[in-house]
Amino acid sequence: MVNILGPADAFLRILEKELDADIHVRGNQITLTGDPDALALGADVLTEMVTVIRTGQGLTADAVERIVAMMRAHTDERPAEVLTANILSSRGKTIRPKTLNQKRYVDAIDAHTVVFGVGPAGTGKTYLAMAKAVQALQNKDVNRIILTRPAVEAGERLGFLPGTLSDKIDPYLRPLYDALHDMMDPEAIPRLLTAGTIEVAPLAYMRGRTLNDAFIILDEAQNTSMEQMKMFLTRLGFNSRMVVTGDVTQVDLPGGQKSGLREVRSILDGVEDISFCQLTNHDVVRHKLVGRIVAAYDRYESVENARDDRRGGRR
Repeated sequence: MVNILGPADAFLRILEKELDADIHVRGNQITLTGDPDALALGADVLTEMVTVIRTGQGLTADAVERIVAMMRAHTDERPAEVLTANILSSRGKTIRPKTLNQKRYVDAIDAHTVVFGVGPAGTGKTYLAMAKAVQALQNKDVNRIILTRPAVEAGERLGFLPGTLSDKIDPYLRPLYDALHDMMDPEAIPRLLTAGTIEVAPLAYMRGRTLNDAFIILDEAQNTSMEQMKMFLTRLGFNSRMVVTGDVTQVDLPGGQKSGLREVRSILDGVEDISFCQLTNHDVVRHKLVGRIVAAYDRYESVENARDDRRGGRR
């Protein structure tokens, strides 16, 4: 009961806020009062919470809110299955999906050779792909991991940054190194990088190569041109997997150039063994405010697009 109610009854307060039902707790008994739909939802949420607790995983306030959201969505997947699906354990930390779309994304990586993960910042696109890559390397499903990003400036100019070419490129690849350090023994990473078991490189370095026995991740793919996207996808070799991640609302390509990530779905949709996974602001797993910021920008862009359409119609 203590685990269900949370520290200082924090989970109980979340349930009272989220469920349209009165909740009474006495001893080891919880009583719900309200209309039948609210009672059914409340009972299902509590059942899922108990199931998660019985796995020994424990609950957080964030997990309780996500359980309620998933139960409201009336999906076939059970929240307890989503929240207890372990991908990777490293140094006492277990990486697992936290939302329904994240679980579908992870399942798609297991089931397809090429997967596109598209969504806003903070939805775990790159992080989960990295976890699956490390898992594949540890299971000896692949011999190496290749991590790449296009070195496109987001408002800055590479040429004006101090240092060598390597010094200028490294900041673009830093998020990939950071994720690696979360998932592997930091002392082993330099050795694996030196041996070529893990390669972190700009997208331009992929040209002319065939990548066999590898798990390949292209991050920030919204900043690839259509030609670069085609070049990258055709690097696929035998016994390899590819995951392409990006946010089509944050394109930094110069001169109105078309984003390869925006166009690729219309080109490859329906091609066998390729999966497209869409994540939304509901899948943001950073600070709660990040999800609200993403949603606010989505609303703003919708209003601006509608306004532009009306102006175009009047012209």
